[in-house]
Amino acid sequence: MTNHQASKLPTVGDLGEQGILDAMLPLLDSKQAPLGPGDDAGALAVSGSEVVVSVDTLVENQDFRLYWDSGFEHKAFDIGWKSIAQNVSDINAMGGVPTGAVISLSLPESTSIEWVKEFSRGISAAVQGLGAGRLAVIGGDLGKAAEISVTTTVIGECEHGKVLRSGATPGDRIAIAGRVGSAGAGLAVLDGNTQWQTWNRSVRRIVDSQCKPTPPLESGPRAAEAGASAMMDISDGLIRDASRLAKASGVNLNLNVDSLKHFAARLEPAAVLLGADPMLWVLEGGEDFGLLAVFPKGASIPEEFTVLGDVSAQTGRRALVKIDGQIVNGARGFDHFSDAMKR
Repeated sequence: MTNHQASKLPTVGDLGEQGILDAMLPLLDSKQAPLGPGDDAGALAVSGSEVVVSVDTLVENQDFRLYWDSGFEHKAFDIGWKSIAQNVSDINAMGGVPTGAVISLSLPESTSIEWVKEFSRGISAAVQGLGAGRLAVIGGDLGKAAEISVTTTVIGECEHGKVLRSGATPGDRIAIAGRVGSAGAGLAVLDGNTQWQTWNRSVRRIVDSQCKPTPPLESGPRAAEAGASAMMDISDGLIRDASRLAKASGVNLNLNVDSLKHFAARLEPAAVLLGADPMLWVLEGGEDFGLLAVFPKGASIPEEFTVLGDVSAQTGRRALVKIDGQIVNGARGFDHFSDAMKR
């Protein structure tokens, strides 16, 4: 249910802050928290593990559109799902398990209460569907704004110690878990020149990868336990994020294009529809929140990881990413300021 379709139904402006909360909170499971929403602050019980924190924001017309150029309606459920997915992915990339979240939601006063409920259902579905069963929503904030904006902060615990971007050393192996390229392909379809009614089932699954990404949450702690020397999630594209890891570690990353071809093959339906090269989505597309990890030589890499290449010493003034021996531009990928959505 969108703002446009719900003009005759109650809106957030009709109910006010307490009415919005009364609609949302029963849909958010916070039973695992010692103190959930309702007081001035929430509370979590923390064990002896290291605690990590991440925050991300989704803004209408920057990170999503209520209606895309294809005519596709971006559902509130999916926005709630993604607000959790992109944040638990950051905890996963540190080798941690997400345990708590606070959510700040700003809305136009014309937004329907049904939209807010669907958003809340999406949050709860993501927590369960992604396997983040220890995560509890413990609080947040509500505000009025000209556009929808969601800021989510997630807290997690690293039972095997946190894994940084800066630990890769020459001789290590590079591997990836989860999807890569699918969300980028989905974004291209959403914003392309085809109408959503013409999409076949395979294309719709690719679009779903953009709207409801599925970070591989078990893989972060498994990689940490296996001794991963460096790790990060792929939010802005494989090349751009690999370049960040290379720079943080002061090494070169050498990728083999053959190891990526099976990812590209999955994107053929979208590539055929748009007349595009699917490998570009694999290399530059973000928001799948797959996991890029580096393992010491001889480490037992968890089976869900695909080995992409190896690490070598930095030989010049800057760390490099190479594909089949060719240097690639590390700026390729998504940038929040240069790549903002344009109306």
